[in-house]
Formats: sequence, structure tokens, C-alpha cells
Amino acid sequence: MYKRLYSKVFALSNQQVPATGVGLFRLLYGLVALQEILFLIYFNHLIFDPIPYIDVEFPMIVCFLWLWAVIAFCLAIGYRCRFSSIANYLLWLIFVNFTPMQRDFDGGFDLFMIGANFFLLFMPIDKAFAIDALRKKLAQPFVHYSQYQPNQVSRLSYLLPVLICLGFLYFDSAIHKLFAPHWRNGLGAWLPSSVPYYLSALDMSWLLNQESLQKAIGYTILAFQFSFPFLFDFRLLRPVYFLIGISLHLGITLSFNIYPFGLGMLIFYALVMPLSWYRKIGARIRQLEPSLAVLYDQQCPLCNRTVLTLNHFDVRRSVEFKPAQLHAQDYPALMRLEQKTLLTDLYAVDRQGKVYSGIDTYARILIAMGYPAVFGYGLSLPGIRQIAQRIYRRIADNRARLDCDITCASSISAPPSPSLYDLLFASQNDKQTKRNLHKVAKTLAFIILLQLNSSIHYGLLYRYEIDTRQTAFSSALADMSNALLMFSHTFLGITPHALYLHDHFAGYEHLLAITYIDGNGNEQWLPFVNEQGRLLAPNWGRVHSMWANIAVTPNIDELRLKKFIMKVTAFWGHKLGLALDGTRFIVKMKKIRAPFEWEANLRQNNLSGAWSSIGYAQWHGREIKIDLPADIDAL
Repeated sequence: MYKRLYSKVFALSNQQVPATGVGLFRLLYGLVALQEILFLIYFNHLIFDPIPYIDVEFPMIVCFLWLWAVIAFCLAIGYRCRFSSIANYLLWLIFVNFTPMQRDFDGGFDLFMIGANFFLLFMPIDKAFAIDALRKKLAQPFVHYSQYQPNQVSRLSYLLPVLICLGFLYFDSAIHKLFAPHWRNGLGAWLPSSVPYYLSALDMSWLLNQESLQKAIGYTILAFQFSFPFLFDFRLLRPVYFLIGISLHLGITLSFNIYPFGLGMLIFYALVMPLSWYRKIGARIRQLEPSLAVLYDQQCPLCNRTVLTLNHFDVRRSVEFKPAQLHAQDYPALMRLEQKTLLTDLYAVDRQGKVYSGIDTYARILIAMGYPAVFGYGLSLPGIRQIAQRIYRRIADNRARLDCDITCASSISAPPSPSLYDLLFASQNDKQTKRNLHKVAKTLAFIILLQLNSSIHYGLLYRYEIDTRQTAFSSALADMSNALLMFSHTFLGITPHALYLHDHFAGYEHLLAITYIDGNGNEQWLPFVNEQGRLLAPNWGRVHSMWANIAVTPNIDELRLKKFIMKVTAFWGHKLGLALDGTRFIVKMKKIRAPFEWEANLRQNNLSGAWSSIGYAQWHGREIKIDLPADIDAL
């Protein structure tokens, strides 16, 4: 078995493909991480304070979150990829394991991002859409960009993250779904889409009221998840799995209020998309012929670095940069200029033969590139143009020039340190490469073992209620399994994906919301759960998970419910500028239905139910008194 695995790893490592998808995956991952960190910054008092704004246990938490945001931004743009990917991974681990973030505010998203980040550590994420790729070129400024070949990477970079982070997740999730009656009835997507706590503002009633279509969607999800790890990499089936997967996760992102999880899953489809599609999209974006030719002084290090930088961001390849010493004679419009004059400025010639120089050249470059055109037009505005011209003139007149020979092509500064991917796969020693591939194969085998352990432990033994403590041997195996679960859960994000199943919705027949009495004696809804029962933005993602999955459940834990009522009233009371001591908060409840059989208009009926007041909360200094019925479930 291991030999077959190693042979597959060896074969895939020798298949070189464009790095486009890997670079896009890193960019999207960084942006999703960044938005989640900004979310944590906004809700930091709700999540991390024992009593929001009143008992602040972590006063420096925001500083660390902003540092994390900077690291995530660097990861997104591909700046110092090796450091930023390692730092981001460590920060996920620290925040998840040493703060209340996972215990009360997780919902599975953090573990998913940890698993994805683990693979980022070993992927060639600096090859495309990355500042590091530019930094490597800038280390050799006298090498023209045309001499660089398109970056190629191993197919393993695409296959392994998708197989493990998506394929194994899907398969594990499908196992759990088979035990849920609403999934077996084809209503796995319909039921959570009809419970107000889980809905976005997008009204999907027209779709939910199509019973046959809903069942088709439910059974398609099951078939898709069971078959994905085995069939997604077949050339003819890859577009099918790409389109179905994109549709399903885009639907989750738009229709549910757990958009971070939907976005996190969507980024993996940058690796699933057929490579031929990237080539076709690239061919459509790029111009057949450059619309602008720019002549520069090839003996000026600053000019060469400027050219490399502008070309790096010219995704449409609409500008062609040429050394003036070699190509000025190719343009009749420049024949009237002496070479000394030509080398004092940056000159450009468009298709009509019009000549631009100095700051006007930069303006035309930005306009020709397309997406930064607004800045190009801005440079031409009166006032801005004069200021930019003076700055340009000062730099251009004081730049250094070198009398270059062949030694100019050598590096004049140290290139960025190699990535972990380069250390594993770019060795010049064949024996070392084979040893590295054996390490990759063994690591993959170990990860497969860890995933099987989780799926069997939770998906089969737990679901069938098998007693693993009957004998000393089985008890030892159970302890070993639990130790592996702890390791894989913490460092690889491997966890059971039993989301929104029957054991979650069975008996989920009431919603809770909070209102308050304002200074005029009027009852107002806290901007948390609205009159329909929907959690309002920005209380989505992990805040939704806190309230809908932990505080309010089919079997409500009074202590936990009171804890979160305390947190929500303190947080939003402060945000609204309420005087907590003088504000009375009212706990509201309304009945809903969560059946496992299809019903017409269930979403609308659940949204339109009537509320009743069942209790209140009143702050007295740093203490809160919460009065609730002894058994809310019985109401």
C-alpha cells in the first residue's frame, strides 16, 4: 500500500503545472483570514471579556489582533510568505487554544482554517500573485522580465490540499448525514434554510417551496460529498465537481449567516478549477499586442527595478518595456531626440506614435494597465501633476547609473529565503529529492490515518453507540484514539463535521431574543435578533454559533444561557450607549417548527410567529440579575 502511495506522490511531483491556482488560493485565504480577524476586533469585548466592557481580562488583545491582521494581509499579498504563513498558523493555534474563541465562538471555522494553513506552509505560495515573486526579480534588477519563464509547480500542490481539506471533510460529513432522517429524506439543505436563526436577509422561499427540487439538491449534496475524494481529479469530471461545489458553497455563503465557513470552502475551488480554464481566462485578459511601449535607461538600477515592478502588476500585459539604448531607433517618433536626452527621462510611445515623457509616461502606463487607470488620470489633474512632476524630477536627476557589463546580471542583493516547498521539491540532488518525497508520502499516510481515526470514532462508533470500554484491549485502543484525536484536532483541524443534523434540530422548537425599554418607556429590539427571529448582521459567523448553537438549543442549559444573555446585553448596551443600570432588558420567546418532513411555507411561518415575554435582565453595577422560567423547554 505504501509503495503505491509513494509511486503516486512521485508521479504527481514530476508533473509541472502553472502556479496560478496556488497563488490565487493563498490570496483568497489571506483575505478570508483578514476579514475574520477584523470581525474579532469588532467583537473583541463580546468574545474575550468575561463581562464585556466591564470586566476586561485581556486589555492587550486588540494589539495582538491588529498584529495578526497585518500578518494576514502580508499573506494575502504574498509578502514574506514563509514567515507570514508560519506566523498566521501559530496565531490560529494560540487564539483557538488559549482564549474563549473556540469554546464559545467557533462553529468549526477556526479548525478548518488551521487545516488549510497547515498546507499553506508547504505550498509554493510565493510563485504567483505574490510580492515575493517580485522581490526575487528585484534582487537581480538587470535581468529583463522577458528572461523569466512562467512559474511551474508540482501537481501535488493542487491535489493534496483539496483531497485532504475538502475530500476528507466531505466524506466524513456524508457519513454523519446518513444517520440524520432529514438528510435521508433529501431535506438536508431545506431544514436549516427554514429556521430563522440560520438565515441571511436573502429570501429563498420560492426555492424552498419546491419540494422535488429541494430533495434533488439534498441527494445531490450526498452524492457529491461521497464521490468527491475519488472522482474530482478525473479530467472530464473536474469541471462538473468544480461547478457543483462552487454552486453549493456560494449558496451557503449567500443564504445562511455562516458566510465565513462558506467563503473558507470556496477558496479551495481555486485549486479545483481546471487548469485549462486559467489559461483561457488569461488569454482573454491579456492584450494581443501591447498598447504602449516604454523606453528606459538599462544602466540605471532604479529604472530597472521600476520596470520590473510595473511589469509585475501589469496583468493584462498592455505595456512593453524596452531598453532605450537598444530599441530607441525602432520608433521614428524618438529619432529627433539625442540619446543623452532620451536617457534623462522615461519615454513612452503609444500605437498612434504619440510620445510621452516624465510623469506623463507614468500616467499613460497606469491608464494602459486598466485597473489602476483612475490613478493615471489623477496624475494628469492640475496641481497633482505639478507636484508629481517636481518629485519625479528630483528623483530622476539624482538617480545613480552603472557602466554595466555582463556582471550586471549577477545578484546585487540577497534574494528572499527559499520556501519550505523549494526545500522539499527543488533540490538539485536527486537522492535528496527522493528522500523528501518519502517524507511527504509518510506524512500523507499519517494524515489519512488520523482522518480515518476521527471518522470511525465519531462517524461509526459514536453513532452506533458502541461501548469501547468493554475490555482492557479495546479501552487501550480508545485511549490511543482519543490521544490521536486531540493531536489531529489541535494541529491539523481534523474534526467531525456533524453540522446541522437531527441531534441538533430535534426539539428545536423555540427562539429567544432580547429587547429593552428605552428612555421614553418604549420597547426596542436589541440589534441582535430581530422581530422575525433572524440574527442581524454583523452578528453572524461565530457570534451566530454562540447564540444559535450553544445558548439556545433543544435542551437549554440555564447557566450557559444566562452567561450569554449577560454578554449580549453588556456588549450591545455599551454599543448603543445605554446606561445599563437604568435599562431593563426583556427576554422574548416564540415557537417555531423544525420537522424532518417537507412542509410548504415553513420558512415564512417560522419568521412570522408571535413573541411572548418570558423573563427579564437588569444590571446593578457589575452584577446582573436574570429572571427566567425554571424550564424554558416546557413553555
